[in-house]
Amino acid sequence: MKEKIYQAQCVGNVEPIEYMIPYPSMRSLIEGQNIKFSKQLIFSNLSITNYEFYILVQKTAKWLLEMDIKPKSRIIISGDDPFLTTLLLFGIWHLGATAVLIGEIDLSDVKEKIKSEHQISINKQSFDAISKLSDNFIPTHKPLLNEEAIVIFKEGLGIRLSHYNLLVNVNSISKLLNLSSQSRISIQLPCDSIGWIILGSILPIYSGLIIDNSNPEITIGLKGCDYNIRYDLESILNFSITDIGICPENSGCLSLGSEPIHLTSFSIDNRKLRITGHSVMMGYLNESQNQKSFYNRSLNIKV
Repeated sequence: MKEKIYQAQCVGNVEPIEYMIPYPSMRSLIEGQNIKFSKQLIFSNLSITNYEFYILVQKTAKWLLEMDIKPKSRIIISGDDPFLTTLLLFGIWHLGATAVLIGEIDLSDVKEKIKSEHQISINKQSFDAISKLSDNFIPTHKPLLNEEAIVIFKEGLGIRLSHYNLLVNVNSISKLLNLSSQSRISIQLPCDSIGWIILGSILPIYSGLIIDNSNPEITIGLKGCDYNIRYDLESILNFSITDIGICPENSGCLSLGSEPIHLTSFSIDNRKLRITGHSVMMGYLNESQNQKSFYNRSLNIKV
């Protein structure tokens, strides 16, 4: 099964190991970008710079560790505040753990499937506690590119995404959007979606953007924005050039209009979507579903 998944992750003759992205993990992403953008605001409405956010990420990782959460743990997260949810995500990755987004699936069912009882959110009270902690945190585990970073549930199926999946996906959509650093952006998506994780949480850090909900230059949302998210992939060949196709199994973004993102290829026939490329997921938690979906050197999904 691992070989079948790896074959689907190749595009043409280019294997994932042959394409170098700037950072070896999500933890390294925020560390590296601080060299470029440390003094620049990232959350404009909160007046928080990239460096200040990185310090808070270190404190959040320490806060998680003090709750006896270990590296490589799977942690169910929740929250509707974009800043606090982003902070929790990067705190989990800084610790070397996996974030789990459950959507509408039953909580007890999720805990059984991921083999974990950890469930965390950050509210004002816990944020105040985090802010008072020392930022002296030295990670004991530095995740590799092929290690699990996210598990997201779609129609009851757990989708496993690696650090490489997330980084190559955001790198690929950023090439198509062609955003300049210091551009002001507003992402109007729910925090429990993979579209928000890629576009609202990772992309601003990766591309040096400023999150500004008051006076944005660019908006991304479900309707009436500069770029609109589309989930109806059966219609992907008719998408507008300002539509972003979202496919969780492809780590978030699949296309801008009908054009696949960089290092991705897809075709659609008789409501079956065939995808190959570096953003293709690590696989489902359900091994029988993997057997049904990975064949002919591709990932095959009904749409």
